[in-house]
Amino acid sequence: MAWFRGKFATVIIISQLVFILIIGLFGKYSREAGADKDASVTHDEENSINRYYGVFQDVNVMVFVGFGFLMTFLKKYGYGAVGFTFLVATFAIEWSTIVRGLIFNLKGGKFEIGVESLIEADFSAAVVLISFGAILGKSSPLQLIIMAIVEVVLSVGNEYLGLEIFEVTDVGGSMFIHAFGAYFGLGVAWILQRDANENNEKEGATYNSDLSAMIGTLFLWMFWPSFNGALVENELRHRAVINTYFSLAACCIVTFAISSLSNKEGKIEMVAIQNATLAGGVAVGTSADLLINPWGAITVGSIAAIVSTLGFKYCTPFLCDKLKLHDTCGVHNLHGMPGILGGVVGAIAATFATFETYGDSLVVQFPELGSTPSPRTAGSQAGYQILALAVTLAISLVGGLVTGLIMKLKIWDEPSDRDLFSDYPFWDDVTGGLPNESDARYQPIPRQEVEAGHEDDGGNGVNMTEISKAASAAAE
Repeated sequence: MAWFRGKFATVIIISQLVFILIIGLFGKYSREAGADKDASVTHDEENSINRYYGVFQDVNVMVFVGFGFLMTFLKKYGYGAVGFTFLVATFAIEWSTIVRGLIFNLKGGKFEIGVESLIEADFSAAVVLISFGAILGKSSPLQLIIMAIVEVVLSVGNEYLGLEIFEVTDVGGSMFIHAFGAYFGLGVAWILQRDANENNEKEGATYNSDLSAMIGTLFLWMFWPSFNGALVENELRHRAVINTYFSLAACCIVTFAISSLSNKEGKIEMVAIQNATLAGGVAVGTSADLLINPWGAITVGSIAAIVSTLGFKYCTPFLCDKLKLHDTCGVHNLHGMPGILGGVVGAIAATFATFETYGDSLVVQFPELGSTPSPRTAGSQAGYQILALAVTLAISLVGGLVTGLIMKLKIWDEPSDRDLFSDYPFWDDVTGGLPNESDARYQPIPRQEVEAGHEDDGGNGVNMTEISKAASAAAE
């Protein structure tokens, strides 16, 4: 595919040159990372690298291993799931460092880059990867880059509006990361919808691809407490870890139960275990560092499990059949609805925030509520939390629809119907020696031919019987 090679490489190289130029002009090391000998914390234990590097690496594992392998359930899109996650995340990290620096941290014509900004860049990458899940297997890598360019700007702008203008709390990103990424991705998916997305033979999973996806699930589940507590410290991080862990544990337990109850034969469905078991981490994100108590975290995780599991069972087919909204990974169920739940829980928690319960940490978590004299009541703070959620949903949906229209322009060469949910158009030697996509024998065998005696490999779309015959003929 010459068009893919030329356009893709050109956009990537030009983008990288632009990133180098902008960071060269406006970026600099943070005070602790620089060579300033007067920086008293440069070499002592209070340096932020010692406080944040552990959770930074945990978040990295979630972004690159967790998200990447979670999306390998598609039987013919494993390279694309892990490989394009790698590409899109690193691209978003560089781009978001620039965008965040210019929006949040530009001082004296420069913005600082330290370990905290690296964590924030990982968060922006997570936003784009959530959206990627909605269009997994239905877009070219060039289209994904275009999506990342637009989405990072909109998501960081939305976050600035919520944190700096509305002054709300969302430590684990239920609203600004999960809900935004999900509904932005759904907006893009609706624009990119085509008939070939539905009931596509290549969209299914195999036993091995589902096991591969469970690797991503387990990594995400284990490291989610670090994600929700990454940018807070001391008792706030301690609470975030406890609340997230209990919410995840309860979510896992209840997901198994609801999956079994909603199955006609009482069996457990793997799609729910891969995804809905993580919804507790999403739903507790906004309130992770708040005083919701362990029993509250368990309650939030249990509700998230019910919403997410039933979403995969009933909501996903409904959206696809009635609205023609095809959501490959079910991000609406894992990130969208639990993200909204998380925003609502955060608002409820804010209504009970008082100096008597929070002490001195009140001003850290709710600056407007904790100031003297206080310009806000707990009730008005809750109102701002809901306002931030509503604005997030509006910006993400409209932004996703507009971005989808941009991605659909002919200049980006979206995959053909035949190329959907397949690694073959973009990766070399996918079959490990078997025919490539230019060989007619690559085409899946029609069901009637299989029933008539032909054999298929059970997932890779290669007619093994015909290949064997051809090999025998060649040998003779």
